Amino acid sequence: MDLEQDGIRQTFIIESRELLQDMENALLSLEASPRDSDAINALFRAAHTIKGSAGIVGIDAVERFTHGVESLLERVRQGEVSVTGDLIELLLKCRDHIVCLVDGAASGDPAGGNREAYSAGEGLSAQVQAYLKREAVHLSETTGTQAAAPEEHPGRDNAGAAPGDDTAACNPGTSQNWHISLRFGPNVLRDGMDPLSFITYLSRLGEIVCLTTLIEGIPPTAEMDPESCYLGFEIDFKSDFDKKAIEDVFEFVQEECTISILPPHSKTGEYIRLIQDLPEDPMLLGELLIKGGALTRSELEEALRVQSIAEERGAEQKPHIGEILVQEGVVHQPVVDAAVEKQKKSLEHKAQEGQTIRIDTGKLDHLINLVGELVIAGANINQQAQRLHDADLSESASVISRLIEEIRDRAMKVRMVPIGDTFNRFHRVIRDINRESGKDIELVISGGDTELDKNVVERIGDPLMHLVRNSADHGIEKPEVRSARGKSPKGTIRLNAYHDAGSIVIEVSDDGNGLNREKILRKAVERGIAAPNQNLSDREVFRFIFEAGFSTADQVTRLSGRGVGMDVVRKNIEALRGSVEVESREAAGTAVLIRLPLTLAIIDGFLVRVGTSFYVVPLDMVVECMELAETDRRASSRRHYINLRGEVLSYVRLREIFHEKAAVSRYENIVVVQYAGRKTGLVVDTLHGEVQAVIKSLGKLYREVEGISGATILGDGTVALIIDVPHLVKSVEREEMKV
Repeated sequence: MDLEQDGIRQTFIIESRELLQDMENALLSLEASPRDSDAINALFRAAHTIKGSAGIVGIDAVERFTHGVESLLERVRQGEVSVTGDLIELLLKCRDHIVCLVDGAASGDPAGGNREAYSAGEGLSAQVQAYLKREAVHLSETTGTQAAAPEEHPGRDNAGAAPGDDTAACNPGTSQNWHISLRFGPNVLRDGMDPLSFITYLSRLGEIVCLTTLIEGIPPTAEMDPESCYLGFEIDFKSDFDKKAIEDVFEFVQEECTISILPPHSKTGEYIRLIQDLPEDPMLLGELLIKGGALTRSELEEALRVQSIAEERGAEQKPHIGEILVQEGVVHQPVVDAAVEKQKKSLEHKAQEGQTIRIDTGKLDHLINLVGELVIAGANINQQAQRLHDADLSESASVISRLIEEIRDRAMKVRMVPIGDTFNRFHRVIRDINRESGKDIELVISGGDTELDKNVVERIGDPLMHLVRNSADHGIEKPEVRSARGKSPKGTIRLNAYHDAGSIVIEVSDDGNGLNREKILRKAVERGIAAPNQNLSDREVFRFIFEAGFSTADQVTRLSGRGVGMDVVRKNIEALRGSVEVESREAAGTAVLIRLPLTLAIIDGFLVRVGTSFYVVPLDMVVECMELAETDRRASSRRHYINLRGEVLSYVRLREIFHEKAAVSRYENIVVVQYAGRKTGLVVDTLHGEVQAVIKSLGKLYREVEGISGATILGDGTVALIIDVPHLVKSVEREEMKV
């Protein structure tokens, strides 16, 4: 049972974090469009779901705090609270506090956070209540709801009806007030209950507009039992409380009485909205009406009893529960119709939802590992078939290889997720920076549907955060400065993602200050990482900003300026087998380009051999292969480039880079690779063709070896190293700069 409860709590935490992100997105959308009803409804649904789910799993801190937020959002939905900048700011802070509470619950803190978080929550709750009271007073002043006193009629009691007057203005079904039909049971007085006390208590929840005392049930005086109760009332009641709260007034006499509570027509639209906004979970009609507030549990049980009696009596057609509720005057027909329609949509949604399933990432990682082992085993079968020269075995091995490749591709696609969700989180970051710095920055996102490995997406968030903050703090100028430079006062930061040669490229660019080349170079010389008279390209100079502790900021801000961040960006990206480059023009803007592998698990590769060692080149980067001509081999000691159909192609010898000591082969080949739009040649001894490479991380001893990004195991158990093409391309560029 504990394990089951832990599973439920874990599901709550996962879903709550998704809903909290939806809340943030909706709030930012609402800030731009205060009348966006879809955003308002999305906010309310998210808060309502989190509150309800927290109550189910017993996380009281989340339930209590979110209840107040939900109440405020309900007032917003009703149009009673206007959407302002202050309201958005308060709701964003409340959303952030719910994040803290959920994180506290995830870490096992039953209180949902530390003392500091608790104090913050108390302060926010007070602000929410103050806001509600302030808006309530404002509403009453503008609508006059508290100014209108009930009209007094001579000869009538305080409830608005003359005792015994069954023709008073109590008007069930057409009034804009609640209508309560109440028949006390005969044993109420014997049980020590005073009927008048319930009417008095009811008046505390609102205003009794009309009360009609029913006397038809009173027998002749001679037949009356002084201990029996014969009273009944028809009441028009004005109140902001819900149906359940009104019904609870009569909780102690509910079993002895007949009570029917018909909501005002003004509530019909509200009930319909609440039912429509319920989560798409298949529910029985009665449950939908209860969750929507139009029906109470006791009313449903009574309707089910009536339905059961009709069935026992052999009714030709079993009456529907909705028909019974309408006939009994419990629910209006439009509300029942809305619940029926919601029920249909919920069933359709459930049918669609059945096509997807939430998978634990640990199980998925284990599956990928097994697929990797399957790839290695399949390669071994292929090699055995080739060695035995068995045609039937070779054909079977070919079929197995094709199926393994398809399984691999399918398994890898399961791990692929769009990067758009990560990008969208920065809308909040930019908003907060605008408010703090006084800048006007717009975030433009493109390529959000570009997919890459889930593990890569999770680990790229922090580097992107550093880059976006740097662009906002150092890159984008103040509005007045931009105007003086002839730019638009509003600055722009762009996030873009796209596929390129087997990699994913993420661009973080801005139209701000750009980088000051001379200032960066001067700082690099001061720190001793560049020679005073060294001739460096712009790209090489800009790379200095990724050095640890390097900063050209004149002052430290809360956002940046301490020199810790860009070096973390570089290290985190390189840990993902990626690279980062900077392009910039002073006063025009800066672009940071991050290149990452699509996946960290299995790749298609091209197998080559140098001496006695095997290497794998990522296939997506291979352009073509050719034999190195004898004339080029003889000239290789003097230069490192060849003429490739009129194009100059620089190359590197893997034998020299990895210090291969085996005898030089009589024939050599060039594998032409392309990275970041540049072609480079890799000189190898032998070409072995395409392979599926299961990437294995290197041990700590070999992790820093330049030119190698990992290793893989071939079918016969041989270890092949995976070439780090980006590093080799950069090494060629450095050699060319020296010439």
